[in-house]
Amino acid sequence: MTTAPDQQPPAPVVGQPTIIINNSSSATASASAVAGGFGRPRRKRQSFQVHLWLFLFTAGVGNVFYALHVNRWNRHRGW
Repeated sequence: MTTAPDQQPPAPVVGQPTIIINNSSSATASASAVAGGFGRPRRKRQSFQVHLWLFLFTAGVGNVFYALHVNRWNRHRGW
């Protein structure tokens, strides 16, 4: 790349600038938000995609065990 005689070439970049991120929330608050928040854990729902794949690969037998597993999980947590 050539430059015009009256222009100077751009200065080379020497280093990376320092980036400072100031978060207003604490790490425990965002971790609890990911885990379901405060209070009781969320109810586990039946997944259509899981049922579809189980139907295709286990001829429907896996659907029964998956449904029992989700129902037992919800019943154990008081739903």
